[in-house]
Order: sequence, then structure tokens, then C-alpha cells
Amino acid sequence: MAKKKQDEKEPALYKALGLGLAVPTGIVVKKLADKAWEQVRGYPPPKNPAAPGVGWGEALAWAAVSGVLVAAGRLVAARAATSIYEAITGELPPDMNADSAA
Repeated sequence: MAKKKQDEKEPALYKALGLGLAVPTGIVVKKLADKAWEQVRGYPPPKNPAAPGVGWGEALAWAAVSGVLVAAGRLVAARAATSIYEAITGELPPDMNADSAA
């Protein structure tokens, strides 16, 4: 019975680690994206790229920049959560194995 309770808690630990790392990573990524855009373009990024006053080129450029940075941030947070989970439990998270890359 104790084994079953431990198995139920471990996925919750992994989810908590993921959320705990995703939120600050998202904040940092947003700030980095805004700063990078402003340094390259000389003005802040569009607040709402879908607004009629924003040109298609600028809207698509912002979508590309922010999309790549958000995806990279999610990857960093997920890998960090996996590493921390493995350090705490001595095992990989549920539904993950060393051959997952294949």
C-alpha cells in the first residue's frame, strides 16, 4: 500500500516541478523577447499583433521571435524539471525512459 501511495505522489511532484519552473521561465522569456525586439527594431514589440494597425510583416516577425523563444523556454523548464525529479527520486519521470530520444 505504501508503494502505491508513493507512485501516486511522484507524478504530482513532477507536475509541481514543471509548473514551478514554467512560470518563472515564461516571465524571463517574455522579458528577453521584448528586450531583444527593442534592441533590434528600436521600438517595443506590438502588444497585440492581430490589431489592424500592425502590419503583416511585423506581426509575423513578432510571432516567429516570440514563438521560438517560448518553445526554447518550455524545453529548458521541462529538462530542468526532469533533472530535478531524477535527482530527488533517483528515477526518470513517469512515461519517460532513457530511450525516449529514439
